[in-house]
Amino acid sequence: MAYQAGGQRSAPRPAPESPEAQAYLQDYATLLESVPFPSVVFDRRWDVVLSNVAFETLFGAVGPHPTAMPGDNFLRFVLFHPDAGTVLGDHESSWCLPMLAHFAEAVERHGQDGGLQSIRRDIAQEPLMEAAYRQGLPHWIRAVGPDAVEHDGSVRPLLHPDPRWGRTDCRVVDETPKSLRDMGYTRMTLVLRETRRPAGPPRRAHRPRRTAAHLRVV
Repeated sequence: MAYQAGGQRSAPRPAPESPEAQAYLQDYATLLESVPFPSVVFDRRWDVVLSNVAFETLFGAVGPHPTAMPGDNFLRFVLFHPDAGTVLGDHESSWCLPMLAHFAEAVERHGQDGGLQSIRRDIAQEPLMEAAYRQGLPHWIRAVGPDAVEHDGSVRPLLHPDPRWGRTDCRVVDETPKSLRDMGYTRMTLVLRETRRPAGPPRRAHRPRRTAAHLRVV
């Protein structure tokens, strides 16, 4: 479920007016860089405010896109970038649908926000995504329950470009302190999980015996 969005790039994000808030963000950026896992701070439109090198490395191989780069707007990347599925495993069920659910909640609370309305227009321009948003999403939420929709604590598959990680899982952790929350920001960290290696040499695969109906017999 990745589409070429026709919207415009998000407007530059204004820095906090308060010198104290600006200083806090500068120090928080230093803190972010000390984290070995991909970590990002974004606003209610999912415009990226801060990200660390691990986040940039995770998405470093994706191609250019006029409106949906992961370092600009994370929601647009998940929904609209054609390369999103090369990094975000089980792209539709594990990433698109939960993000659409959070977007729908944001639209309910901040319906007049111009940035959110721009994303909403781009969704409406794609018939499949519009159908997923209007009809499929409510059914999916009822089927999986609210826990599957929630970002914090969920475990989702990733395809990391670093072969030391490769195909792995991450736990999504919301670690937003009060000062960031008061600015309208959210911090999300993707805690990568070590890929399990086989304990010994792989066993030689046995050719399965098949019945006349060509079904495998265990």
